[in-house]
Formats: sequence, C-alpha cells, structure tokens
Amino acid sequence: MEIRALTPDYAVSPQIEPADVAAIKAAGYTTVICNRPDREIPEPLRAEVIGREVEAAGMTFVVNPVFPGALTEENVQIQSKAIQSSTGPVFAYCASGNRSSIVWALAHVGKHPTDHLISIPARFGYQLEGLRPMLDARAKG
Repeated sequence: MEIRALTPDYAVSPQIEPADVAAIKAAGYTTVICNRPDREIPEPLRAEVIGREVEAAGMTFVVNPVFPGALTEENVQIQSKAIQSSTGPVFAYCASGNRSSIVWALAHVGKHPTDHLISIPARFGYQLEGLRPMLDARAKG
C-alpha cells in the first residue's frame, strides 16, 4: 500500500487489503472511503471485508463506489459529506487512486482554485487536466 497525501487531511491510494488497515490507522486516518466498485475486485478485497476491518480498528468506513466513466453528483456529495464529517484525516482508495482524487477535486470546487485542484493530484501522476472545464463551470456555479 502506498499512501499518497494530497493534503494533510486527505490521502488516496490504490486498492488496499485488510492487512493494510492497521497501517492506515497508525498513520492517523480516522475515516476510510472506498471508491472502488465491488464488481471490479475479488471477494477478499470487497468493501464489506475491508469495512469490517476498518470499523474493528475504530475508524469510520464509507462506501462510495465510483464507476469508471460514470461519476455522479451523488458520488461527489457523498465524498464531500464524508470529508466534512470526519473527525480527522481521510484516506480514500480505488483501483489506482485516480477516482478518489477526482471526487476530492470536485468536492473542493469553490474552496480552492482550479489550478490547485489539478496540480495537487498531478504530483502523484493523476491527470485531472481534462476536468478543467467541469471544475471551472462548477466554480462559476
């Protein structure tokens, strides 16, 4: 597992395993968000399995599957609410961390300039430049 901190309060990662939960907890995260749909992964890595481990470790677990090419406004709202209601730093994962970066950026439109929302994930290789028109349009309201 590789924790990629976009900000001090939000990190993304490729798919995690149940054994990774202790390290996530030790790193100080209090909320874990699963952005990966179960149909993409084998049963031992599905949200229910990871969620049990996360909750047993005393963290909050949120399931918010983002389907490739089918991001919804509901996905953005769920991610935003989970981030806002977290009692500490948030750790989100999907297949690569890209979808978790995208919903983070969309949840922060209007709070940060578009360039910031694109450049932060780019440090980890996540290319959100194609979202610039959407981010700009949402910022204008």
